[in-house]
Amino acid sequence: MAKVLVLYKKPKSAEAFDKHYAAVHIPLAKKIPGLTKYDINKGAVGTPSGASDVHLVATLYFDSMDSLRAGLGSAEGAAPISISSTPRMPEVKLEVDA
Repeated sequence: MAKVLVLYKKPKSAEAFDKHYAAVHIPLAKKIPGLTKYDINKGAVGTPSGASDVHLVATLYFDSMDSLRAGLGSAEGAAPISISSTPRMPEVKLEVDA
């Protein structure tokens, strides 16, 4: 199994971000070829040293690294990433784990 963690920093408006994320990002992400599971955190994101500047963590699961690469390399895989890089969205960090 391979997975991608997408960490979204705290936005200016959590309510506006959450609404946009649910209406736009989740439907786009679920269209990525090879995606076997998709989930997001519920609640505050903490660290061993206390609160963090992370608002939301999305985890995308794939059967293999090859499947992950193919999915994220597809047009469907590029769509959520291109939207995340707009000025409207908070800073995003991707972490890949095989």
